[in-house]
Amino acid sequence: MGIINISGYAFTPLNQLDDLKVKLKDFCNELALKGSILLSEEGINVFLAGPAEAITDFHAALPRFGLPLIEFKKSVSETVPFKKLLVRVKPEIITTRRLDITPQSHPAPYLAPKALKAWLDEGKEVILLDTRNDYEVHLGKFASAMDCNIKSFHEFPEAIEQLDPKLKKKPIVTYCTGGIRCEKAAPILIEAGFEEVYQLEGGILNYFETCEDAHFEGECFVFDKRIAVDAQLAETETVQCFACRMPVTPEWQSSEKYIIGESCPFCFKELTPQ
Repeated sequence: MGIINISGYAFTPLNQLDDLKVKLKDFCNELALKGSILLSEEGINVFLAGPAEAITDFHAALPRFGLPLIEFKKSVSETVPFKKLLVRVKPEIITTRRLDITPQSHPAPYLAPKALKAWLDEGKEVILLDTRNDYEVHLGKFASAMDCNIKSFHEFPEAIEQLDPKLKKKPIVTYCTGGIRCEKAAPILIEAGFEEVYQLEGGILNYFETCEDAHFEGECFVFDKRIAVDAQLAETETVQCFACRMPVTPEWQSSEKYIIGESCPFCFKELTPQ
């Protein structure tokens, strides 16, 4: 069956984080799992990969560590897409620098993938807002989506101040890769006065599982050495530029400006002597 890749999160109050960090790291090492786990007082964010049996054992053991049984997104790859295991304690499991935003206390309503597809199929007036970073958006997005042209998610609260105030009266659906960024993006929009805000449940990866690529163009960037997955959640041939870290599809790899280890069409001009 190959390697199982899981991603998931839970906003749940945690304490004794340093102790929990050690216990989770030891357990994952016992299972030979690689990837990353972020811990904070607001919850846990998990990206792990390993054999199916090890993944099953990890999931079943979560309550032993005082954690909920997270509903992980899963995909398969031939090899482990992580070089090592990292377990870290941070102020937030997804950085906004807005500690007043607490999804566990004030979540925005979820919109199921099939419901979003139905809205788009019927042409319902809805604003799709991509909350991801610019290099992710450039690789693939919903056909009609807007984005905030940000390089890092912590820029999102300030970026939405530039949105047209008329949008505050329209239904907005936020989306990201797996849903965690929208857990904070949607409440931030509501606090800023947007009146009807939803978050796509489970993000793009969950949408792909149930609706494949309907209304979506391109690939979905993932934060491991696979770089990107398609609507079947299979690894694509997209690579990452050594110089600027932009994802480079096979089409862009055919450009004379793509030089392995040196440049790609997106940074060639900046790196070429004038």
